Amino acid sequence: MISVTFVKGDRLALGIKTDKGILDVEAAANNYPFINNVPKTVTELINHGEHAQKVLSRLIEISFMDDSLFHMEDSLIFGPCVPEPNKIICIGLNYKKHAVECNLPIPPAPILISKFNNTLTAHEKDITLPSVSSQVDYEAELVIVIGKKAKKIKKENALSVVYGYCAANDVSARDLQSKSSQWLLGKSCDGFCPIGPNLVSKEEIENPNDLRIMSIVNGVIRQDSNTSDMIFNCEEIISYVSEHLTLQPGDIILTGTPEGVIMGLPEVERVWLQDGDEVTVKIERLGILTNYFRSEEGQEQSSLNYMESNIN
Repeated sequence: MISVTFVKGDRLALGIKTDKGILDVEAAANNYPFINNVPKTVTELINHGEHAQKVLSRLIEISFMDDSLFHMEDSLIFGPCVPEPNKIICIGLNYKKHAVECNLPIPPAPILISKFNNTLTAHEKDITLPSVSSQVDYEAELVIVIGKKAKKIKKENALSVVYGYCAANDVSARDLQSKSSQWLLGKSCDGFCPIGPNLVSKEEIENPNDLRIMSIVNGVIRQDSNTSDMIFNCEEIISYVSEHLTLQPGDIILTGTPEGVIMGLPEVERVWLQDGDEVTVKIERLGILTNYFRSEEGQEQSSLNYMESNIN
């Protein structure tokens, strides 16, 4: 099952991707009140897992003849596909070729970094380049979305606690990241964790450790790799993290980025993200995530232009 969140009034609503378009789950549930226990949010969908998916499959079947319950994807304003994670965990230096391009040793254990909810944003949203940084970089990443509480889970059972997967751009300010031994500052500026637009449940993904992963900047492919190059695969990451802290439904884990980031280039060739840049993350079977980078001045000008166009 593929879910999205989209803006509906003053809140985020749950949508399910179908051959007919995006089903507005709330509208469909109101239309067919005899369908019980319909999840109305992504959080409810994740928490109730397979049962919620069965209910939604029934709702889709009944709704299919009513065109008014479906939206065309290009008509929606998306939200983060997991809008309320309890934890956002990132894994650093988790691709062999990325470690090599950065001239850093292969880590003996997963490197854990955190982001906060202020970093969450969505497909087709602008991301502001902070004035305190001049070295903002992109990182295409596969995201694991946890579906069940997990503590000290063994590797062979680790995928059983997964709800699904999505795409992310682990945007990073390299100059802030290198200010100290802690990388958090460079990872946690506002909007530095766009995810989505699709949340794909695990039964749709045969092997998360064998997916093509790409980033495209202004139409030029910059990263083109496969999750098979990960140093620690999804099972190993989940098991390792759960040894140290309890994972909860809705937690998300960004699993690292492959080679091709700006930081991996020779210093004289590095052109950091600038106002107007478009960055797309594309992961096999998970879809396409695109964002636009704006300087603070550019954001102000865009807002001014929008106000003037509305007045006129």
